Amino acid sequence: MLIPKHLNRYYLKAAKVVTADAVLLDHAVLVEQGKITAITMQIAPEIEVIDLGEHSLFPGFIDLHIHGREGCDIMDGTPESLETISRSLAKHGVTGFVGTTVTADWDVSIQAYKNMASAYQKGLTGAQLLGAYNEGLFFAEAHKGAHNESFFLELTKQRFDEIYAACEGCLSSFALAPELLKSPDMIRYITDKGVRVMLGHTDANFEQTTQALAHGACGGVHIFNGMRGIHHRDPGCTGALLMDKDAMVELIPDGIHLHPSIMNMVYRLKGADKIALITDCVSAGGLQDGRYRLGELPIVVEQGVARTESGSLAGSTLTMEVGVERFYNLTDASLVEATNMASLVPAEFLNKAEQIGSIAVGKQANFALLDKDFSVQATICAGKQIF
Repeated sequence: MLIPKHLNRYYLKAAKVVTADAVLLDHAVLVEQGKITAITMQIAPEIEVIDLGEHSLFPGFIDLHIHGREGCDIMDGTPESLETISRSLAKHGVTGFVGTTVTADWDVSIQAYKNMASAYQKGLTGAQLLGAYNEGLFFAEAHKGAHNESFFLELTKQRFDEIYAACEGCLSSFALAPELLKSPDMIRYITDKGVRVMLGHTDANFEQTTQALAHGACGGVHIFNGMRGIHHRDPGCTGALLMDKDAMVELIPDGIHLHPSIMNMVYRLKGADKIALITDCVSAGGLQDGRYRLGELPIVVEQGVARTESGSLAGSTLTMEVGVERFYNLTDASLVEATNMASLVPAEFLNKAEQIGSIAVGKQANFALLDKDFSVQATICAGKQIF
């Protein structure tokens, strides 16, 4: 154990400290009662110093879009599965995540939300649950991806209200196909309750997407994947999201869902403050190749790539530290920018950037300790070591 459980006041001294603005060399971060109270080169002799050697101190990563890990799925709807996912994420530098559903039977979906609501209130022992994400049910068959279309439904206020009630205040994000709505006013109905609308698994054209954004939708689900792509005479949903200066886009940086040149194009068009790196990890994450399930849908993992039996990509087995490293190495983004996309941008999306998302005085002491090979050596949440 790097940090003794009883220790509430200490310095973490690292060769590199990655803040939201710079990489600081040979600095120490003072942690007191779970919060960051100083970032300095001047160390008070009476306070214990934990020397991290040549390792680098990153902010704790935040995964906005994850379905499961190590054989467990959000759709299991059990406390045990959420605990397993939470502890598994902590091994990979993640201190907070948004539990993400997939299209399934209505009652199964409601149970998954109720289970997340309970964990949101009680807390978990690893990475903390920061919210619930509806990615399911209200999608277009043309871009269903790894969603079972037999469970697709029309989105009504009554159905949204039932999901919202089951979440008991933890519903953070809601994905939908805007072209299927009877009225775009449905988007405003959702956002008025403090829930962010994301556009995905949609065949919406440029105009329909632009209209949805004008009515309050705030971004796109895993950009390019599960949406109408770009054609020079039909820019589609993808083109609208890339062109809108305010729209935030999720991006899966595994090098499989997007070619590196496309990742770099998204970076150049959107900038570092409008991209959230996500894993979209499924239950097979952390396990060997084989047959698994995404919700109620069978999937096959070969060489770490998850697909449905029909060949569609079915989420990923990616981890956040690998995603940050790949985006940094494969694009023009700086280390600070790639890190922010996995920490500060997600925190801002959740309206929690004043509390979490970067190494800054006054924020919660959430850290990922990485070695020179980007391997996670320890994870700290609210000043306590969770891995």
